[in-house]
Amino acid sequence: MGGGTGLSTLLRGLKEYVARRKEERSRLPISDLAAVVTVTDDGGSSGLLRREYSVLPPGDIRNCIVALSKDETLLSQLFQYRFAKRGALRGHSFGNIFLTALTQVTGDFPEAVRLSGQVLAIRGRIFPSTESNVTLEAVLENGNIIRGETKISRSRSRIRRVRLVPRRVKPLPEVLEAIREADLILIGPGSLYTSLIPNLLLSQVKEALVRSRATRVYIANLMTQPGETDGYSVADHVRAIYAHTQDGLFDWVVLNRRPVTPGALHRYRAKGAEPVGKSQKELARMGLGCVTGDLLQEGKVVRHDQRRLARLVLDEFVRRSRQN
Repeated sequence: MGGGTGLSTLLRGLKEYVARRKEERSRLPISDLAAVVTVTDDGGSSGLLRREYSVLPPGDIRNCIVALSKDETLLSQLFQYRFAKRGALRGHSFGNIFLTALTQVTGDFPEAVRLSGQVLAIRGRIFPSTESNVTLEAVLENGNIIRGETKISRSRSRIRRVRLVPRRVKPLPEVLEAIREADLILIGPGSLYTSLIPNLLLSQVKEALVRSRATRVYIANLMTQPGETDGYSVADHVRAIYAHTQDGLFDWVVLNRRPVTPGALHRYRAKGAEPVGKSQKELARMGLGCVTGDLLQEGKVVRHDQRRLARLVLDEFVRRSRQN
């Protein structure tokens, strides 16, 4: 569950372990992979299409479709193709336009997502968390209220709470079914207040997670986000999620143990970001188990290494549980 680049990174690693045929199940541990994606994005191409065509924002969904595609070659590249910054289509990606057009044809966004997944032969299922046109609203520490994910992300005031407008929104039935049937539920990595918590603000989703017998795991972010999580430790992230849901939602936390290189640290600090503090003792006092791994991948940006993260998750929470 999540949104943004964090969810697509995780899916890209996990898809290699999905058994598509019965004969593969002896060596591949995942029989079904379902992604629940937040739908509060209101910026860029997604925001424009959302306002002009009254569709759910397609961007995060598109990234997940490509991440789960059988091979990320021509069709995947086509879905990610972004038109040049001139003309009527400037800034739009082909995949966003495709999903919007297919929604207009079918009259149903989740169906458009399902059909797009068939086109790209994805290894799993993808669901928007809700079909409702929802807006994210934040109450800041100074008492001000900001509406819209983009404005919230740009705010430099500490966030006290986020909420959905309208308040009472129903999730897709398939989302609740996926939670009920799950053996393992992964939340994160991703922007705390704009990618992770919005999915959990749906009361039926929260209740399904609380009742679930699955192992529930929070995958911790690597870096803080300016304005959104300044100075947050991993325990602070968990407390924020609990404040919007209830205590005890998670069983485990996955942490990176590899330090950020000085060069990357300097670049991030210039933008007001820092590595997220591990706070393992605090997490233990909260009743959470911690699993650590060498999960950091550095390039132009700091990201989770998709292969190492997937292997760690499967080794710790799938293969080990089967051995026990």
